[in-house]
Amino acid sequence: MSEETVLSQAAPGRKQQQRSIVTQQKLLDAAIEAFSENGFKGTSTRDIAERAGVHHPLITYHFKNKDQLWRAAADHIFIAFSHSLAKSLEENRDMCPKKRMSAMIFAYVNYAKSQPALHKVMVQEASYPSPRLEWLIEKHLKPLFQVTFGMIEKLQQLGVAPPGNPALLFNMIRLSSGGLLALGNELAGSSGIDIENPETLSEIADMIIRVFLPGEVPAASAAQKGAAA
Repeated sequence: MSEETVLSQAAPGRKQQQRSIVTQQKLLDAAIEAFSENGFKGTSTRDIAERAGVHHPLITYHFKNKDQLWRAAADHIFIAFSHSLAKSLEENRDMCPKKRMSAMIFAYVNYAKSQPALHKVMVQEASYPSPRLEWLIEKHLKPLFQVTFGMIEKLQQLGVAPPGNPALLFNMIRLSSGGLLALGNELAGSSGIDIENPETLSEIADMIIRVFLPGEVPAASAAQKGAAA
């Protein structure tokens, strides 16, 4: 069999696979938008299909049911989020602990702006206990938070961050970073704050750093590479 024949026979399969990938992404994008706006209970699979512009049966074909689609959408959001923070930490691994945390705060703010569903989905799910909230905490939040708690504790020991429960302090930073951006429409109307302006994003990150990380790393500690790792 010639190479041309093999390629011509394989092409339909590849096209079908590509169409499948495109359809899945459309459904994920539509699901993220719908779930962040209306929550799990307030969202129907028909609404998601309409937003995605695909036939309703394709949801069960690709994701089985609404719960599996919700989990796939949450995976999409939080895996990308974790990657953005990990990238920031890796790129700043030789910096002092305060600069590493500051860079991560900037990464947090920018991701929360690019993906407002990050906090909107959490707010929707945290309103009441559910298997989805338990799954989200165990799979995505705890692994991320445990690493960050240690970084905050190190900053407290160095006198950079204020004393207190490091988990509480981290969550105050987290909600200031992402929760603020989730209220973008309200902030624009009530306070004249334009979160679409890149300068506003930088100011948010700068202010969070000044408020929650007011101290400076001692010279001896600043000289130690990767001290926050």
